[in-house]
Amino acid sequence: MTGTFTFDSFPIWLVFLLTVGLILLSIEIGYRVGVIRARKSDKEREAPIDSMVGSTLGLLAFMLAFTFGMASSRYDARKQFVVDEANAIRAADVRVQLLPEPRRSALRSLLLEYVDVRLRGVLEPREQANAIKRSEQIHESFLSNVASSGSETTPPERAALTGALIEIMNLHAKRLNAVTSNRIYGAIWVALYSLAALAMGMLGFRAGISGRRSPLAILTLALAFSAVLALINDLDRPQQGLVRVSQQALIDLQTNLHRTTPAAP
Repeated sequence: MTGTFTFDSFPIWLVFLLTVGLILLSIEIGYRVGVIRARKSDKEREAPIDSMVGSTLGLLAFMLAFTFGMASSRYDARKQFVVDEANAIRAADVRVQLLPEPRRSALRSLLLEYVDVRLRGVLEPREQANAIKRSEQIHESFLSNVASSGSETTPPERAALTGALIEIMNLHAKRLNAVTSNRIYGAIWVALYSLAALAMGMLGFRAGISGRRSPLAILTLALAFSAVLALINDLDRPQQGLVRVSQQALIDLQTNLHRTTPAAP
């Protein structure tokens, strides 16, 4: 994924702890710099530090809200794609049931396998690459079955089945793009964490200048900001974090297809 940096190789709890460490380190560095500056010059105490700290924290809050909105919209899109794909497969199954045997059973078996493969690729991350490859093979098998149906189907029926397959293929491409490419850009992550470190450093600097700091307040602040950053990271992960997209629509469809599709002789 060119230009994209993600934390997918780290578990969410580790991302949370690393973020807490970064924030606490930034505050501590800022505090020590503030103490040194206050000792060197009394004019530092008269500088408009409060307004600068407030502006930096406001900018950080804006960036957090912006990034959270991006991650949330992508999460909602992935949920909708699951429902749309289940509906597209269900619509294709309705059209397939109008065909005569043995074409009907052959195509319904392909649809059932397709749903099984899609779920396996999502619920078992190690099988994702194989599931994607097999999904594309099923697309080709379905299309070749429709194309070779000949006198078994009328032109309108073939057109309807081809349209259903195209819709399934389009949704496959959309879901694949949502997983592999439609993520928060690496530059945004760098900017967000850099701004968080800067804002926390300014906060520590303010405490160092005044000569007063509260360890409990600092820890609470670090945990709060780290929790928000970890949540954004979690929402950006497709089926890897704590907040996962429900596959219930496909699971229900799988159950229905298994119940109504006769077993192969």
